[in-house]
Amino acid sequence: MSLRDLGLTDIYRYRELLYLLAWRDIKVRYKQTAIGFGWAVIQPVMTMVIFTIIFGNFAGIPSDDVPYPIFAYAALLPWTYFSSAMSRAGNSLVAESGIINKVYFPRLIIPISATLAPLVDLLLALTVAFGLMVWYGIFPSWHIVSLPIFVFIAMLTSLSVSLWLSSLNVWYRDVRYALPFFVQAWMYASPIIYPVSIIPEKWRFLYGLNPIVGVIDGFRWALLGTNSPDLNVMVASIIGMLLILFGGLIYFSRTERSFADII
Repeated sequence: MSLRDLGLTDIYRYRELLYLLAWRDIKVRYKQTAIGFGWAVIQPVMTMVIFTIIFGNFAGIPSDDVPYPIFAYAALLPWTYFSSAMSRAGNSLVAESGIINKVYFPRLIIPISATLAPLVDLLLALTVAFGLMVWYGIFPSWHIVSLPIFVFIAMLTSLSVSLWLSSLNVWYRDVRYALPFFVQAWMYASPIIYPVSIIPEKWRFLYGLNPIVGVIDGFRWALLGTNSPDLNVMVASIIGMLLILFGGLIYFSRTERSFADII
């Protein structure tokens, strides 16, 4: 199957529509809210506080020799982006049914634009991360230059899952109701409240097939200078992401022609 068959070449031709939809999502995201973009910071900060009290203080979960608050917050940065992008993109095709029924354009643009908008929240939340690092006396090393790479992998991971969810949601509206539970379960299956190092080494490659694992481990390494990401985990995460991505592209391209009829 070629890139044209997957609809990837059309994305560049319709790039202005992609930018327009992404910018629209950014503008309306916190429209008519009192706090506005402050919600992009409040959510990960409050989650960090809860995790620190319960898992850091009461449960005594290890944090790779860094203070637990910044340990948890560094993981919540990619996770909050991933969960938000996945939730928005998973419902994006049904939400944009009015446009889909009226004009032709590559339907792939819709889930892509939905994964781009939460990047603004990620950038805002990063400012708090740098403040916490200064507070705890942690200063970035050369590892920080790799952060854009992990952000890009997080985008691809979000898109890969969203292609499946958005397509399935057209056919089965149960997806929108199952999605919150799916996201919550996935969070505890990811190294947010605990480090990858507590996973037995013989299981790490299998554990790393969860594609967000490598992203979270990479964020901690890039920001905090923790132990280098486990090579087996990183390779497994990239393999898992690519399998989900290419499988999602194939499934999406084969079902998109029927979207307008079913929605």
